[in-house]
Amino acid sequence: MTRFLLALDQGTTSSRALIVDETGRVLTQAQKEFPQIYPQPGWVEQDPEAIWQSQLETAREALARAGLAGTDLTAIGITNQRETTLLWDADTGAPLYNAIVWQCRRTAALCDRLKREGWEDTVRAKTGLPIDAYFSGSKIRWLLDQVPGARQRAEQGKLRFGTVDSFLLWRLTGGQAHATDWSNASRTMLFNLQSLDWDPELLDLLRIPRQILPALQPSCGWFGSTDPQWFGAQIPITAIAGDQQAALFGQACFAPGMVKNTYGTGCFLLLNTGTQRIFSRQGLLTTVAWGLPEGVTYALEGSVFVAGAAVQWLRDGLGILSSSDQIQQLASQVPDTGGVVFVPAFVGLGAPTWDMYARGLLIGLTRGTNRAHIARACEEAIGFQTKDVLEAMRAEAGLPIGELRVDGGGTRDSFLMQWQSDILNLPVVRGTVGETTALGAAYLAGLATGVWQDLNQIAALWQAAETFRPRMAQEERSQRYRQWRRALERSLQWAS
Repeated sequence: MTRFLLALDQGTTSSRALIVDETGRVLTQAQKEFPQIYPQPGWVEQDPEAIWQSQLETAREALARAGLAGTDLTAIGITNQRETTLLWDADTGAPLYNAIVWQCRRTAALCDRLKREGWEDTVRAKTGLPIDAYFSGSKIRWLLDQVPGARQRAEQGKLRFGTVDSFLLWRLTGGQAHATDWSNASRTMLFNLQSLDWDPELLDLLRIPRQILPALQPSCGWFGSTDPQWFGAQIPITAIAGDQQAALFGQACFAPGMVKNTYGTGCFLLLNTGTQRIFSRQGLLTTVAWGLPEGVTYALEGSVFVAGAAVQWLRDGLGILSSSDQIQQLASQVPDTGGVVFVPAFVGLGAPTWDMYARGLLIGLTRGTNRAHIARACEEAIGFQTKDVLEAMRAEAGLPIGELRVDGGGTRDSFLMQWQSDILNLPVVRGTVGETTALGAAYLAGLATGVWQDLNQIAALWQAAETFRPRMAQEERSQRYRQWRRALERSLQWAS
């Protein structure tokens, strides 16, 4: 009998669900967007109920399209947008406030104060992370301080905190399970990478009661069973992983030195460093890649905050695209950007710069500049930001990097993929399955339930669809990159 896995992929702008069989083939998928909320500049929120409903609806739709019932599923794996922070009532599950999204910068002042007080080295040594508003810890503190009655209820054990995975797990199990995995926990700025536990000193620093935090466990294992009201069966939930770690797993990047980039709302590069925790001096994050019963795998990560979101801005903000897919055709109409450089620092800059106060910049405009030049500059900016991160990884990891495996919606853009290969001087390999984030969650869930016996079986399922090889001369590559770095410097500290 064929075994089927349901992968729930709760992303920043949409929720997806995929049905995967034991050959690693994606049978069906469903996707639904949900609204983003911008209460004021730099603030980003989401409605927790919209997150939940969109994920539930896509799961049911994927099952229906496959002609399957809940009883046909072997297990469920969950992967999710990371750092996005929720508080909910411990009894009813009702959200206390909107979800504060990973992109939100409302806690930048708190993070600045912690840095001035000298906590940066301690936090990085324990968590592998810089002090930044990106991570969940400062967001929890804001909710406890700013929402009336929240701190008192938290101290009384009447609230629960979770990143999106924990919130979905709680809802799916009917409130029976409150847990997360090491990969998501490692993004909170509260998780000790050595002890693999919540760090008491950091909880005290941010005044966060431990009783609101989820239980911790590896990414692959038993998390609970679904309440039958959702899918008509008690389905085991056997995997949870943050979206970028799940994509690394889905790309079968199991050996140290293997690296992937996911092109979505942002860009996220992860480099497998095996059992070694490499602490960066160039703005990279040290993070848990995944936890298996036999132990933990670490990674270096570089986060580009704005990638696909810049394309959406060209579409929705400037109106120069009728659809996001049009950018490839438009950018191809001109041989170069005509000197235009676009730095899409709408919410600051992530790795390796980590400037919360950088802001977006279009420079080099002339009377001859047209929308095709701007579209091309947007494509190039995504590739340049990726290069910034990969150069830092090369310098710090000391591992040979032979290729870049890519996934996410942006990989459908062959113009972008060729540009990425050219500016990196590396082969860029697009797999047969573009949405490897969900595939990674399915692989982890199947590994926990015996669908696959080991990583070698999973690695054998991965296949390359197309490889883009560099065609650019080194002199041009260097000149273009120098121009990017000049523009980048001009965007720094703009909002300070």
